[in-house]
Amino acid sequence: MFESLSDKLQAVFGQLASHGKLSESDVNNALREVRLALLEADVNYKVVKEFVNRIKERAIGVEVMNSLTPAQQVVKIVNEELIELLGKPAPLNLSGQPSVIMLVGLQGAGKTTTAAKLALRLRKAGQRPLLVAADIYRPAAIRQLEVLGQQIDIPVHSEGTQVPAATIARNALRLAREKAYTVVLLDTAGRLQINDEMMQELEQVRLVTKPTDVLLVVDAMTGQEAVQVADGFNKRVPISGLVMTKIDGDARGGAALSIREVTGVPIKFLATSEKLDGLEPFQPDRMASRILGMGDILTLIERAQESITEEDAAAMEAKLAEGDFDFEDFLDQLRQIKKLGSVTDLLKMIPGMNQMAKDVDPMEATKNLKRVEAVINSMTIYERQNPDILNGSRRRRIALGSGTTVQDVNQLVKQFREMRKMMKQMGIMGKGKKGKRRNGRGMLGGNFMDMFSGMR
Repeated sequence: MFESLSDKLQAVFGQLASHGKLSESDVNNALREVRLALLEADVNYKVVKEFVNRIKERAIGVEVMNSLTPAQQVVKIVNEELIELLGKPAPLNLSGQPSVIMLVGLQGAGKTTTAAKLALRLRKAGQRPLLVAADIYRPAAIRQLEVLGQQIDIPVHSEGTQVPAATIARNALRLAREKAYTVVLLDTAGRLQINDEMMQELEQVRLVTKPTDVLLVVDAMTGQEAVQVADGFNKRVPISGLVMTKIDGDARGGAALSIREVTGVPIKFLATSEKLDGLEPFQPDRMASRILGMGDILTLIERAQESITEEDAAAMEAKLAEGDFDFEDFLDQLRQIKKLGSVTDLLKMIPGMNQMAKDVDPMEATKNLKRVEAVINSMTIYERQNPDILNGSRRRRIALGSGTTVQDVNQLVKQFREMRKMMKQMGIMGKGKKGKRRNGRGMLGGNFMDMFSGMR
């Protein structure tokens, strides 16, 4: 999402940078291109008009015109206005005993999967969630939620399709109090906001459960229609937050930029992938940075911290300092990288790597990672632990066993040695005067990049 918009905005700012000192005409021409880029991204035209006017008011001023870096000042203003447009971070309201989170939206928006993702996230945060199958019109939706609940080991309350949704919700709330569940997640039926009968059902469920949060799940591919959907639901069942799904697709992004401004309802979560851990809190400043091609290193670090423990990081950093990094460690790091997301997604989060991400073929990158893994798996444990013994005959055997060439094996060994040297330096740099670690997980910030660059 936002890829096309990001490309166009970066092209506009690149042209501004080539001008040196800016004139009012330069700014007007740039803002015209910004306006077109936003409209092509399916952003609401009223939102575009107000957004561009705010930028123009700030950009055509003494602060920018007399600046030594006027183009950078304009980018700074656009970044600040984007953050303002996207709103402030809005956490879940977990004040109830139990808290009740009601998920609503159109059919096919991804409510059932989102409910499971949210339940998993809440359990990791120390909560005891209970999933509730309140979609009585689709037996497949009930079964889907039950299967997802089994996968993540979270209980699901369901009563089939013959019991009214409000009754199911009331019974689930009673069960939650009896068994001390702290959060109840209601997966309601998908419906059109113009369907009066089904909207009445939602109102009844809301009346019975008194939810602390009503989250509208919106498909990012919907475009401008998402604004009307949000407005329609908000009038009947006041929503307190939005969850944008399928943002890893080719959606133009206009809905995300429009919906918060038009409805006044904050975006609370983004579904970043189909995996059950692919749900992230919405951070406006980070999203603005991604749109403008500035990366999102904080989200990258957070993902890394979720996939590695403090103890593992400490053990790895000690190995780096001693120069004792082998192919076993390499393989472990490789598998952790795969947990963080696709190669192109990770590159986009790193400042300055946005253009490189466009040059990387995701399919080819995945093949390369699998090839590297196959080569290492074809080594004996002794060879992995002692990379320096890999002579010509051993490399030929490894190539034969992994279905690769000797040249592939030679290239990997060369990259590994270069990477080990860099990682050792990073391990030494990560220590204080007395040899103590400054940051237990910091090595994935620097050494992660060293390792990745070594595999390219």
